[in-house]
Amino acid sequence: MTPRPSDTRTRLIEAARYLFWERGYAATGLAEILARAGANSGSFYHFFESKDDLLRTVLDTYAAALEPHLIEPVRAAARRPLDEVLGLLASYRERLIETGCTYGCPIGRLALEIDPENTPAHALIARNFDGWKAAVGDALRRAGIANAGEAAAFVLTVMEGAVMQARAYRSIDPFDACIRQLTHYLDTLPRTAAPRPARRRAKKEIRA
Repeated sequence: MTPRPSDTRTRLIEAARYLFWERGYAATGLAEILARAGANSGSFYHFFESKDDLLRTVLDTYAAALEPHLIEPVRAAARRPLDEVLGLLASYRERLIETGCTYGCPIGRLALEIDPENTPAHALIARNFDGWKAAVGDALRRAGIANAGEAAAFVLTVMEGAVMQARAYRSIDPFDACIRQLTHYLDTLPRTAAPRPARRRAKKEIRA
C-alpha cells in the first residue's frame, strides 16, 4: 500500500531525529535521511523546504514530547518533588547504560553543533532548554528550594557535562560522580520558610 503523506512526513522526521542524534546535523546528508525514511526527494520537498526546515521541525517535536514522554513518567513515579529531579537524571543514566555510554543529549549536541548564526534553530534549542528547566524548577520550588530557577539551570549544566564526560570516557563513573555531588549540593541549598497560617482576628464587640 502507498503510505499516506502524513506517514511519510512522520518517517522523515523520525529518520532525521535518529541520524542527527547518531551522527550529528552536519554529518547527516539528505540522501541518508531519505534512505532511512524510505522516501524520495519529491516527498521530502513536499513537506519541507530544506534540511534546515526539517531540523526546526525536529526541534519542535522534542519540545512537544518533553512533558508527556520525559517529565510525566518521572513525576508519576516520584514520592516527593526532589525525587522528580533525581528520577529525571536517572533516566539519562539508563540511556547511557543501554547504549554503552554512547548516548548524548540530542538537544545539547545540536546546541554545540549548529552555527550560532542560525538563530531560528537556536531559538528552538533554547525553548527546549526552557521547558526542561521549567519542569525541574517547578519540582525544586515544590521541594522548598529558594532560587529554584537558578538551581534548575545549574542542574541542566551538570547533567549535560556529566553525559559528555560519560561518553568521552565510555564509563558511567564520571556521570555518577557528578550526580552525587549535585545531590549533595541540592541538599545544602536554603529552603523557603513554610507559609504560616493567617491569624484569625478577634471580632470586636459592638456596643450599643
